[in-house]
Amino acid sequence: MDLSISSPFRGAFPAPTSTFILNPKSRCSHSLNFFKHQNSYSKNPLFSRQKIPIRAQVSDPAVDEGFVIDDVPHLTDFLPDLPSYPNPLQNSQAYAIVKQTFVRPEDVVAQKIVVQKDSSRGVHFRRAGPREKVYFKSEEVRACIVTCGGLCPGINTVIREIVCGLNYMYGVDDILGIQGGYRGFYSKNTSTLTPKVVNDIHKRGGTFLLTSRGGHDTQKIVDNIQDRGINQVYIIGGDGTQRGASRIYEEVEKRGLKVAVAGIPKTIDNDIAVIDKSFGFDTAVEEAQRAINAAHVEVESVENGIGIVKLMGRYSGFIAMFATLASRDVVSIIIFDMQQDCCLIPESPFYLEGKGGLFEFIEERLKENGHIVIVVAEGAGQEYLAQSMQGIDEKDASGNRLLLDVGLWLTQNIKVGCIISLISFRFLIQYIMVSQSQQYLKEETKAFISPSLKQPFPRRFFIETSIEDHFTKERKMAINMKYIDPTYMIRAIPSNASDNIYCTLLAQSAVHGAMAGYTGFTVGPVNSRHAYIPISHVTETQNTVKLTDRMWARLLASTNQPSFLNCDESTGGKVCKDTIDLINNMKITSI
Repeated sequence: MDLSISSPFRGAFPAPTSTFILNPKSRCSHSLNFFKHQNSYSKNPLFSRQKIPIRAQVSDPAVDEGFVIDDVPHLTDFLPDLPSYPNPLQNSQAYAIVKQTFVRPEDVVAQKIVVQKDSSRGVHFRRAGPREKVYFKSEEVRACIVTCGGLCPGINTVIREIVCGLNYMYGVDDILGIQGGYRGFYSKNTSTLTPKVVNDIHKRGGTFLLTSRGGHDTQKIVDNIQDRGINQVYIIGGDGTQRGASRIYEEVEKRGLKVAVAGIPKTIDNDIAVIDKSFGFDTAVEEAQRAINAAHVEVESVENGIGIVKLMGRYSGFIAMFATLASRDVVSIIIFDMQQDCCLIPESPFYLEGKGGLFEFIEERLKENGHIVIVVAEGAGQEYLAQSMQGIDEKDASGNRLLLDVGLWLTQNIKVGCIISLISFRFLIQYIMVSQSQQYLKEETKAFISPSLKQPFPRRFFIETSIEDHFTKERKMAINMKYIDPTYMIRAIPSNASDNIYCTLLAQSAVHGAMAGYTGFTVGPVNSRHAYIPISHVTETQNTVKLTDRMWARLLASTNQPSFLNCDESTGGKVCKDTIDLINNMKITSI
């Protein structure tokens, strides 16, 4: 490929034959000079200081590649006279035998790797890795690390590898740990981090630096960064945290500070867009299997056993789907909060009664096997919650809507066989809100379900009371309920071997990017190749299970369960459309 540049100064460069452009929607419109941050590897400079699209030629003029670069900001975009220095890795023994120590400036990672002959090649991102030139002297670096949001396996591994990467690869000694999330910046809760201090923290769950939700105040945070002389900020957190990191970068740029802001995406639900997966996800799926296996043992040991296993998944059902697919003991349905040889996730609509409904499926399973295990994501069935709980709209400190865990009530209700009223339900909600942070493993035997409710009710309240009515009143069938909620057990464990390796790659890629002067970026694998991605790109939407993709079809084929999408026009069809519209229009608005 001939990478000569096209610009309005047509006399200086050959005319292009096909497009090679930077995404005009990219936040960093001033970063159109894609190749300017690296040494040139060709006879002519591969960059333009003009704020115009960069175009390149291909050998075959008949092919229009549509090659788009979604570039990340660089410190020289707003500090053009910033000096560069040779990368210390040139003298590293670890990299001495590496054939190509530094990433070439023209290396990019394709977001779309399956293309047709005449289709556009689509969006590409900068490949992550060490650069030949850096924009920080090792002795001048003062870095800080902060963790925000909920717990996730692997956080401590990321912290450890950032510290060790800065110290071992670049000789950086001044590294601070910001304690307690974003508010730790202006609360002045800090600790000094060295390789010795963080040596074995990867063996523990949780976060060594403590965490919290909310507390983001851009002005206070950047004031503190400026006052302390911090010039590299590593922010570990989910989509809301990354949105906060983007605001920090924007304020840093506005003030003209030499501060590199790097994000490391963290979400146990795997709902971060663009990247292949988030760290901790593999560990969560592995641990979720243990809960599913336990439920399977329980229901196999009783007559008409129904096991319910609730897993994480506020907006996306990846953990439930993958754990179900891996365990092979569950049939998966996407519903609200119920578990019976089905997997219920937020992305899929469902209906309970009638031909081909969930009740019929459960009854068939009980008749065939004598038991069933249902795996449910915590956010499944939100349409019922929205319809019946309009008066309750509480949020946590991060702005996430609180999901009511009524599974505990359902198991207790099944035990006593009572019928709950709207008044008692309001009292119940208050009780559940207090009890929500606890871990439950409830076994209720010889349980009966209360009469069904004609109007939709949220989550397990709606589904389990309906199930009880269906099987005890209509079918005269006694059932044995087993309810397992392993949420906090999964969040608290250390990362497994696979996630430990993944966390190391994320941390080192972030360090390489910050030292090379990139800022306002997040890092992650795109089609198995690590890349630098503009933070705004990963906070625009959420990653969800696509019901039309092959992975969901693989699950249905493996569990031999129906799709539950054949809703009748009078009721199910409307629920399906409303649910899908809700998921498709979901936006992140909180920090």
